[in-house]
Amino acid sequence: MSVVSAGALALLGSLPVQAAPDFRIPDGYRLVWADEFDTAGHPDPARWVHDTVRNREGWYNNERQYYAGPRLENAQVQDGKLVIRARRESLRTASDWGGQGYTSARLITRGKAEWTYGFFEVRARMPCGKGSWPAIWLLGSGGRWPDDGELDIMEHVGSQPQRVTSAVHVSAGHAGQATSGAAQLPTACTAFHNYQMHWTADGVTFGVDGYAHLRYPKMDLGKRAWPFDAPMFLILNVAIGGDLGGPVDDNAFPLAMEVEYVRVYQAPRTGRP
Repeated sequence: MSVVSAGALALLGSLPVQAAPDFRIPDGYRLVWADEFDTAGHPDPARWVHDTVRNREGWYNNERQYYAGPRLENAQVQDGKLVIRARRESLRTASDWGGQGYTSARLITRGKAEWTYGFFEVRARMPCGKGSWPAIWLLGSGGRWPDDGELDIMEHVGSQPQRVTSAVHVSAGHAGQATSGAAQLPTACTAFHNYQMHWTADGVTFGVDGYAHLRYPKMDLGKRAWPFDAPMFLILNVAIGGDLGGPVDDNAFPLAMEVEYVRVYQAPRTGRP
């Protein structure tokens, strides 16, 4: 895999996929946090929080889902997997309902677990349905977007079922100007795959099943291009429609992202590489 040299953010972009699967947990790293989803029922409240704060106002990016609180219909651990299920329904009786015609779940670790640097691996299977937009990603714990940064380990849209993407959003380049990379993955919706990210003080690398497809180096451009020396929290969600999800096929519901595990590794003692 080639490495992007320092320079204007506009020049950063997708990199060639490695010819061999050598993107893996670094030697010496240890497991510091994990959820193996081995207890049936609601997601572990010691690890996950249901994010519902934008339901009444509507979620970002013109998304069309209502994110439910603890509700087995939308987020359930079963058969050793977390199932985040999107449904075609309107929860009109919910006090924060904002008129959405779909329900789903958005689970975050904010206030439970946050990290600065590490190797992240999430084994998951994507839904296949036009309009679905599942994601595995991190946001800066400071709460200011895009100033505190966003790292998208994996995004997938049902209209392009054989393609997964990763992206970096910072103040100097975000939304449509974000740095992104993609990988062709013909079995994204039919098989489980390992979605990976290695975040260090020098850069962030993203990959799937040991093949890296995007490298974002730390550049000498200040916090506008590198806010990633501060804690971030993890998000698992399935959005519906919106700017990236696009038109929705109502016949595809219910649909679900399934997650076998989430694991976070860091170097001993300091957590730094």
